[in-house]
Amino acid sequence: MEATTPDFIYPELVTPCPENMQNMNSTVLVLVYAIVFCLSLPGNMVVIFVVSCMENRRTSTDVYLMHLAIADLLFSLTLPFWATYLHVGHWMFGTVMCKVISGLQEVTFYCCVFLLACISIDRYLAIVKATQFLTQKQHLVGKVCAMVWLCAFLLSLPIMMNREAFESSYMEEYVCHDNLTAENMDSWRVSWRVLHHTLGFFLPLAVMMFCYGFTICTLCRSRASQKQKAMRVILFVVLAFIVCWLPNNILELIDSLMRGGQVMETCKLRDHIDVALYVTQALAFAHCAINPILYAFIGKKFRNQLLTSLFKKGLLRRNTMSKYRVGSVYSSGSTRQMSVTL
Repeated sequence: MEATTPDFIYPELVTPCPENMQNMNSTVLVLVYAIVFCLSLPGNMVVIFVVSCMENRRTSTDVYLMHLAIADLLFSLTLPFWATYLHVGHWMFGTVMCKVISGLQEVTFYCCVFLLACISIDRYLAIVKATQFLTQKQHLVGKVCAMVWLCAFLLSLPIMMNREAFESSYMEEYVCHDNLTAENMDSWRVSWRVLHHTLGFFLPLAVMMFCYGFTICTLCRSRASQKQKAMRVILFVVLAFIVCWLPNNILELIDSLMRGGQVMETCKLRDHIDVALYVTQALAFAHCAINPILYAFIGKKFRNQLLTSLFKKGLLRRNTMSKYRVGSVYSSGSTRQMSVTL
């Protein structure tokens, strides 16, 4: 899950096995990147537009979802660079852009997983503990989001510091890669990746599982059907994140342990891991386009809020809005604590 084109695209940097992956056609991956970019860009812009138009009606979850959309949007902006990298077979944008694009992708990934953990804690406090402290203190939510972006930036600094565009002695082409000496390459890679996977995925995932486990149990004992329907979208968002990123995290962790000598490496196993990494990274990168699709197809309130926002901006007629609206955008009573965008 490092923020770059994966190592197996330039396998001579890390393994002495025959380079079966070197001849793999990258057209499919380039096509996936292009499709994800075309879906993610307008989709996440719509989410940002909807939440920004809500003015003073935003809940804490809405704020987190807007920052999640911003992170996904920025993540998708890096995909054309990696698609070009794959297509032409070498990095043509220089060291500065190598650092910027790699760092941006790393920062936005950390933001996504941290924000999803924040949403799980927010729902846990609102439903299990029945407190609206964060929801009522919007300035605190803003500070939490600022802290998330700051932590994501700090955790991404090693990638930005070590990533460079340099000429590969084997391929005689410029690559965007960690420019480390052969002596400390494997040790640095293993230690950093273990820390990366632990702090950037498995710990936040454990927080989500804990919070949502108790939240679901509470909702199962509750008769508030509106809460259950609203939680359904959030759970789908978390599930989509797990499905997209968990396989890639597990495979990259195995890959790191193999390169560090903790797991016995054979050329056959290396080929299987490389192919699997090729597939799972495409799945992981597709995640940045999935959330807006979930909101549109599952979240009735999101669709209603979108129609209302378009109407207020003069982009939609009243009769068209009335035709496609389902119920009311707003809820009353206890359901007010749920996200309006869901």
